[in-house]
Amino acid sequence: MKFKATYIYLLAFVLLVIAASEFIGIQSFMVGNIRINLLPLVFAILITMVLGVPVFRKGLLKKIYSPDNVGFAGKYLIFIMLPLMARYGADVAPKLQDIFKVGWVFLIQEIGNLGTVVLGLPIAILLGLRREAIGATLGLGREGELAYISEKYTLNSDEGRGVLSLYIIGTLFGTLFFSIIAPVLHGLGFSIEALAMSSGVGSASMMTAASSALVSQQPDMAETINAYAAASQLLTSFLGTYTMVFLAVPLQRMMYKLFVRGGNK
Repeated sequence: MKFKATYIYLLAFVLLVIAASEFIGIQSFMVGNIRINLLPLVFAILITMVLGVPVFRKGLLKKIYSPDNVGFAGKYLIFIMLPLMARYGADVAPKLQDIFKVGWVFLIQEIGNLGTVVLGLPIAILLGLRREAIGATLGLGREGELAYISEKYTLNSDEGRGVLSLYIIGTLFGTLFFSIIAPVLHGLGFSIEALAMSSGVGSASMMTAASSALVSQQPDMAETINAYAAASQLLTSFLGTYTMVFLAVPLQRMMYKLFVRGGNK
């Protein structure tokens, strides 16, 4: 592959956006009794989305957002995802004994990973999506699903666009949603331990948003909340991959063929 000058502009732009987002840091604000946390990842996506609007996409920005650069970024995103998957494995291995001690309650919640297929796929097809629905409903569209779809279909495919769209939407709105829903459910009577467990959905940003909101509600239980959320996140990152590959993927394939004749539209 010939490394073009526009790729240098793209990489420099990415570094500047990362630096700006980290400088902004985690921003929190209160809405009533609910604390909402905005993580640097949210600001990074907001910055790149705003600058990508046609009215701003001129001069150097036009070169940065060129179709060639977009294709380059999508094609080689997998090189970022694979080290992250290896990191998950490195995190899990030393803590296997702790995972086995956690109990069956944490394990049973993994069934919830199938909810995106069972509930999301029929709705996506009804809305008119086809192959995009495969990427968009395989899971929450986080790193595991992104890596799987990227490897199997590439991110430039219809499936890739589906999972990438969900990844962006989850980053922008997922943290806000979890910041709000966790304390709201606690106010409705759900136990703090149950909500802390449910915070680990496979997304570090969503887990942080939910657990931080719960800690702000009950600071005296901060250690318990963080421990339960971290254990749940660890299990979801570990077991969620196997649930996706061996359960969600076959189920999704069967349902897709059922709802879309031939399964190739």
